Amino acid sequence: MLRRRLARLPWLYRALLVGGVVGAAWSLWPIPAGDLTYRAVHDALLFILVPGALALAHGRNLGWNVDRAALRNTLLLALFVFPFYLVGSSLPSIRTYYPMWHTSTALADFLPHAAQQLLVVVAAETYYRGLLCVGVREIGRKSALISPILYAFHHVGKPPIELLLSAPTDVLFGLVDYESDSILPSIVAHGGGLILLDWLVLHPPIFPPERV
Repeated sequence: MLRRRLARLPWLYRALLVGGVVGAAWSLWPIPAGDLTYRAVHDALLFILVPGALALAHGRNLGWNVDRAALRNTLLLALFVFPFYLVGSSLPSIRTYYPMWHTSTALADFLPHAAQQLLVVVAAETYYRGLLCVGVREIGRKSALISPILYAFHHVGKPPIELLLSAPTDVLFGLVDYESDSILPSIVAHGGGLILLDWLVLHPPIFPPERV
């Protein structure tokens, strides 16, 4: 009976239902502290495999598109967020928290770290901006307003300024991805930004922390 009812649900409600279950599972599934490999696998299973399987079964698009508009918007969004990561890397609270997982400036150490962190970001963008935004674009730009509260909730425990900016960032990324019909802009801005942030935090501050 439940299966039949679910089968009759419109795509929007199925996407939101699965999205809610996946979000709850992400919060309840414990992750060993400091284990980036475990986190990457954990997020890929929940945020890529589940939404991807759902979209494939229904012939839906989660923003895995690359075209001229997506590339243009990717460049514009990356240029817009770059200064935030640059300045943020000098904030004492950010430098205390990042890198979230142990790494060093040695390329043999940092490059595998960056690759796994990028996978975590791809997973997050597939879920937040893919399933919960581009994937339900038929409701219009308000699709970018579906996940900000959940996105902010998943940032609890991070530096206060990051928690404060998480919801507005979610909306910004969602709108850009919506207009692009692609999650490439948010993947590059988010993933590239975090990798840059880790690299900068491993070095002396660019700006005097007390002035920032």
